[in-house]
Amino acid sequence: MEKALPSIPAKRYFTIGEVSDLCGVKPHVLRYWEQEFTQLRPMKRRGNRRYYQHHEVLMIRRIRDLLYDQGFTISGARNKLQELVQGERDRRRAGEVMLEGVEVIEVEDSGFGDFEDSVPAEDREFVSEKLSLVRRELFEIRDLLSPAY
Repeated sequence: MEKALPSIPAKRYFTIGEVSDLCGVKPHVLRYWEQEFTQLRPMKRRGNRRYYQHHEVLMIRRIRDLLYDQGFTISGARNKLQELVQGERDRRRAGEVMLEGVEVIEVEDSGFGDFEDSVPAEDREFVSEKLSLVRRELFEIRDLLSPAY
């Protein structure tokens, strides 16, 4: 039985050693994957030290899953990752909301029930529309702030 990977801490940058521990792969494997997967480009600072961002750690976990768990070859994983990234870009361009890793909260489950009950019946539709607009804008802001691969 495979051991679950640890959760990713809320940090801006991770060293190669930290990423190695978080993703369950050796540092030399990470350096090799940088050559094979063009989407994987950690920032390099003094002495060529690598610093990975959160989205890169997620990408490494995805690559690891494709190679180790799903049995893809390097070439196959590269193609599959490109398909996944292109699919995400297409959905963003089409205006679809990306919800991967995000819990969806519906208005009726969000604690607004008491609030909506206090609104006069003739205004409920208006309030519901406004809440939907705010929710949509928040998703758009999240998408703008999420990293592009």
